[in-house]
Amino acid sequence: MNKWRGNPWVILTILSFGFFMTLLDLTIVNIAIPDMVDSIDASLDQILWVVNAYTLALAVLMITAGRLGDLMGKKNLFIGGVTLFTAASLACGLAQDPWQLIAFRAVQGFGAALLLPQTLSMIADVFPDEKRGVALGIWGTVAGLASVAGPSLGGLLVTKLSWRWIFFVNVPIGVLALIASFMFMPSAARTVKHRFDIPGVVLTTIALFLLAFGLIEGQKYSWNGAIWGTIAAGVVVLAIFLVYQRGQQENEPLVPFVLFKDRNFSVVNFVGIAVSFGVVGLLLPLTIYLQSVLGFSALKAGGVLVPMAIGSMLTAGPSGVIAEKFGGKYILMGGLIAYIGGVFWIIETVKVGQSWTGLIAPVVIIGAGMGCTFTPMATEVMRNVPPRLTGAASGVNNALRQVGSVMAGAVIGAVLQNQLASSLKDQAAQRAGAVPADFRGQFLRNFDDAGKHLEVGGQSSSAMKFPTSVPADVAHRIQDAAAAVFGHGFIDAMKPTMVVPMAVLAVGAIACLIIVGPNKEEAAAKAAAKEGAPAPDATAGAVDSAAVDSAADSGAASR
Repeated sequence: MNKWRGNPWVILTILSFGFFMTLLDLTIVNIAIPDMVDSIDASLDQILWVVNAYTLALAVLMITAGRLGDLMGKKNLFIGGVTLFTAASLACGLAQDPWQLIAFRAVQGFGAALLLPQTLSMIADVFPDEKRGVALGIWGTVAGLASVAGPSLGGLLVTKLSWRWIFFVNVPIGVLALIASFMFMPSAARTVKHRFDIPGVVLTTIALFLLAFGLIEGQKYSWNGAIWGTIAAGVVVLAIFLVYQRGQQENEPLVPFVLFKDRNFSVVNFVGIAVSFGVVGLLLPLTIYLQSVLGFSALKAGGVLVPMAIGSMLTAGPSGVIAEKFGGKYILMGGLIAYIGGVFWIIETVKVGQSWTGLIAPVVIIGAGMGCTFTPMATEVMRNVPPRLTGAASGVNNALRQVGSVMAGAVIGAVLQNQLASSLKDQAAQRAGAVPADFRGQFLRNFDDAGKHLEVGGQSSSAMKFPTSVPADVAHRIQDAAAAVFGHGFIDAMKPTMVVPMAVLAVGAIACLIIVGPNKEEAAAKAAAKEGAPAPDATAGAVDSAAVDSAADSGAASR
């Protein structure tokens, strides 16, 4: 048994169990919304907060958790995060009312925030350079699979068991990860006493909470003055945080600015925001289309997205190996272009009554493109980060990706609702002639505010109630017309909405041109260091880890 303790591949397997759960829970809940509404008598706003509470906790706490891993031990944070996440998952499955579920989802997000940054930084720590590409390829495969498997697995669990099992499924995985962590993960020795930047934690938490809350709730409150005030306050606090951090750079800051001196770290973090935006920007309207327009069950809707996971699995591994050896610049760019092409294909082909087979090819292309993004991003963002700062780097990277998800939810939701409000009125006016004259006024009024409340699974926007005196055949004709209005109206709204993630991904693809390829002199220096031979100067383009470590040690010693 001891021979496996500390084995990098065993550690990677354990980490994969942990972060698979956390990424899965970003998307698995959406497909269970109709069942949740019925089961615990929740309003749509409450159910949306079941989704948002998790995302908000992740976005707010990720930077803090990443830095805590550097200071308190990554194994400790990983185990603590898995424990909290697993317990909260069990509590979510047992929740009896909406507010219990929202509270437990927030705790679940807190656990996820603790463990998620540790996964990428521990991989960077335990794998040597020559094997890191394969390891990151596996990491990217699992990350890509988890990101797109949520609707598929969720549909299966909801259909065959109940919505509660989308949370219960985490319990055995979490317990297994915990047992394996204690058995196989070695304890890291700490030789320097570290300082934790408490004012920085308070400031960044407040700033990210205000920004994320404002973006999440903006559409609900019609982007009124209070929402813009919340966002503005978040920007102000964030500015204060950055000024404060600038003065703490010699004193173990929460966000070491030296990380951003590396061009690749800065650019790839921006690309990460674009990729997260693209994932949410695609899945939100597509999931509603599959269930509300095509009338697919949760299981069938999830099954339609399975090819996306397959495409991601096929490309994530090889792309990681190539990116580590030759650089991820063009692989990442190619993946984003493929993703854009798949979304464009969907825009051109969606229609009322479409067969699921017509979506297979574009969904596979999107998955393949996604697989070419996760691993190269991980490779490039961590390539030049010194070991002391891998936790902070991973925390910043993951936090910004969650900010991208929050932004996408706000922007895509707002665009889709605004487009839907207009398209439903237009479609209702076009199809009102099919409705008996006595009911046309009610028919048109039914769609006046229909776009303000999006629901997944069911065509609530087209539902109309009639007096019992209305003949059944007349009511049936009116309902058919209303269903046609909703179906065609949603497609008319969906197409311009999906242009938004395409545009964001295109900007990300262009930004990839700025990425710098691997420094051959640096690689030679690392190889020479292992052999004990003199090494050429390899400082160009890399983070000066020696200077950072020296400054950090000096700060720790002075305390």
